[in-house]
Amino acid sequence: MEDMEGQQLNDGFDPNPSPLSSVESATTPDTVFSPPETPFEKTLELKNARSVARHKLSLLALEEKVSLLTAADFWRTKSIPDKAIPAIKTSDGPNGARGGIFVGGTKAALFPCGISLAATWNKNLIYEVGQHLADEVKARSAHVLLAPTVCMHRHPLGGRNFESFSEDPLLTGKLASQYIQGLQSKGVAATIKHFVTNEQETHRLTIDSVLMERPLRELYLRPFEIAVREANPWAVMTSYNLINGVHADMNHHTLRDILRGEWKYEGTVVSDWGGVNSTVEAIKAGCDIEFPYSAKWRFEKALKAIEDGSLSQDDVDRAAENVLTLVERTRGDDLSPEAEEREDDKQETRELIREAGAQGITLLKNDNSLLPINPKTAKVAVIGPNANRAIAGGGGSASLNPYYNTLPLDSIRAATEQEVVYAQGCHIHKWLPIASPFCTDKAGNPGVTLEWFSGDKFEGNVIVQQRRTNTDLFLWDSAPLDQLGPEWSAIATTHLTATETGKHTISYMSVGPGKLFVDGELALDLWNWTEEGEAMFDGSIDYMVDVEMQAGKAVELRVEMTNELRPIAKQKQFNMTHKYGGCRIGFKQADAVDYLQQAVDAAREADVAVVIVGLDAEWESEGYDRQTMDLPSDGSQDRLVEAVVKANPRTIVVNQSGSPVTMPWADRVPAIVQAWYQGQEAGNALADVLFGFKNPSGKLPTTFPKRIEDAPAYHNWPGENLRVMYGEGMYMGYRHYERAKIAPLFSFGHGLSYTSFEYGRVSLSRKVLAPDAPIHLIMAVTNTGPVAGFETVQVYIRDEKSTLPRPDKELVAFEKLYLEQQETKHITVPLDKYAVVYYNDSIPAWIAEEGRFDVLVGASSVDIRQKASFVVKKSFTWVF
Repeated sequence: MEDMEGQQLNDGFDPNPSPLSSVESATTPDTVFSPPETPFEKTLELKNARSVARHKLSLLALEEKVSLLTAADFWRTKSIPDKAIPAIKTSDGPNGARGGIFVGGTKAALFPCGISLAATWNKNLIYEVGQHLADEVKARSAHVLLAPTVCMHRHPLGGRNFESFSEDPLLTGKLASQYIQGLQSKGVAATIKHFVTNEQETHRLTIDSVLMERPLRELYLRPFEIAVREANPWAVMTSYNLINGVHADMNHHTLRDILRGEWKYEGTVVSDWGGVNSTVEAIKAGCDIEFPYSAKWRFEKALKAIEDGSLSQDDVDRAAENVLTLVERTRGDDLSPEAEEREDDKQETRELIREAGAQGITLLKNDNSLLPINPKTAKVAVIGPNANRAIAGGGGSASLNPYYNTLPLDSIRAATEQEVVYAQGCHIHKWLPIASPFCTDKAGNPGVTLEWFSGDKFEGNVIVQQRRTNTDLFLWDSAPLDQLGPEWSAIATTHLTATETGKHTISYMSVGPGKLFVDGELALDLWNWTEEGEAMFDGSIDYMVDVEMQAGKAVELRVEMTNELRPIAKQKQFNMTHKYGGCRIGFKQADAVDYLQQAVDAAREADVAVVIVGLDAEWESEGYDRQTMDLPSDGSQDRLVEAVVKANPRTIVVNQSGSPVTMPWADRVPAIVQAWYQGQEAGNALADVLFGFKNPSGKLPTTFPKRIEDAPAYHNWPGENLRVMYGEGMYMGYRHYERAKIAPLFSFGHGLSYTSFEYGRVSLSRKVLAPDAPIHLIMAVTNTGPVAGFETVQVYIRDEKSTLPRPDKELVAFEKLYLEQQETKHITVPLDKYAVVYYNDSIPAWIAEEGRFDVLVGASSVDIRQKASFVVKKSFTWVF
């Protein structure tokens, strides 16, 4: 790094993260990094983290206690080195530990997304995933993973459905418990999120989720309850939304009455980033740490609240003790300096990701056993907009920079001995692809030159100069604010070189005020833009300009931008003038071919056509919900599938998405594979299944409706006037389809195999269920088909008669087992009081009601193979 006339050169990303926009100042205080040695001497041998935390708390002054209740910067807690309290570092996210930089940071292992992990229905596998994630967190020098996400799939259009597990609370809770146990077995804290009723991204900061107590308990709180009981997550993250009129971070009912009261939870509650909405109420309700750093709600305001009596020292002590308990659990007295983030690309992790990917892939349809493809004899046409791209994960805080990617086309070519032909078929861009591959900075290196000025007027010397390799320049977490101050301006310069001559398209999206110049001429003026797009952290819509370009001849793109808040109306609304700035530059060369015709020609030449369609991280992301269940964009993928299957009836459609999509061609296509987002091994896992190297065993963790109008929340999505009624009540997911007698496209729990399984007769160890004595279900499962494979046995319960209405059936247990060809295994499944329970808010308590219960054992929610029954002789109730 060289200092010349006030200019600081830094090749790469600035290591100092900036705080989230919800604070009134954009300045990050210096994090108090711990010195190598501590003067603190331990005088007591204390047995557990809570006891140590209580002891350390007793050594702190009031101001020190209050300082612990807000993060020190974007990712870290506050350290107090002279009291042996180190900082701990958090990291996103659910399918990999990203580290401190949102875009383009340290490379990391990218696991399958949450819904894909849930589609494995494999508890042991999810435990292993948690263990490997712990190693990844440590490689990022972090101590707390902001995961798992257990929000429910209330509606198919939920923007973060891909990141969450399921529409079923039992499946979600059981898998989350294994994930948490695996993670915490290696000393890394899990942060189960988002507590609670965060099922949409539309108006996520301000939406009020309005629902009755029973669905709140039975559906939305249930995964958290199971995880607290079985895995004791060391942290819980509150959601952004309101719950029945009160923000989640200050909701006394959910945090104090239920989480701390009924469940006796002793972990730490952290806010979502920018998700604190009060001073006194949030601390009293039990939101212990505010993330990221902010002076908006705590610090002086908390001290003043203590002074005026609205906040007690006991309130502060309770929160600070919880903070210290998390620190003690994850780092103890370790005051060594924070190490640099590093890569830890292990072979065993690669293999686990590939196995988890293959087990999550769900075979929805396979007429005439078209799959698996014979790798020795079949000439394959690989077609589609996702065939030659890395569709590895959804967008938002679950995203990261993977060690590597595997593309379906490459993996299919590597797996087969015959010729593979490829055709793209169509485009599905939501925004134009980033321009980075065509760009060089001022020095001729790949990327963009960023020149930063202090203040928002481009005045004085350049304070910091950086090279960024990505033209996605949303700068919310990586502006060098410690050198610039809270207000800044910047000039981004790059040279864009087309490979073809023609009229090409450049796109430009701005976060704050911005102008795009092409070869010195003003092309797009977004200085005072007003129309908001769907970027996760705010921004304009994507504007485009066509430019005549010569192959090999560069044009200069220059963006002038500041971090003043836009649209201007938000300055008054949020009482702040500056937030974060940035832009996104995209580029697409003019099409020179007829992509659809190419696809048809390729299909005709092949023995089998594999059409890989779906969504991607632009269409499915944190920050916004999907607008339609149809495949993007404008029917192009549906037209592609119809054309290909007409040209070659031996067509397999592979859909990559994290939630259901409309399939108007489902009746005409003989084979359909749901491939989700599979992380860095996406291509290899898909090839393993397509060619039969791995037998597919995924089961749907969410129902695929035929059309969006059939969905249970269709009439109540996404709400109005910042309120959304959970009007479907208890009837979410398969519960709704069965009650309303609406046939879905593919049912909850559905998933085919390349072999077949026979379920033996069910035997119950007892016929009466007592409060403290579970019944054991025993049955045999036989692989009667030609190859080895996994089968997931699903156990549902039907209450024959109840005081309050109940769903037709509810999942209460599941077991996944591996069977060789013709092998038989016996499974034993315990059914305890939680298998028959429902919540009656008139008591108020959980109740196992007197009467008869049917046990329904099946391969899906509708494919019931065996039945048995037992009774509860006398009703009994409990709280937790």
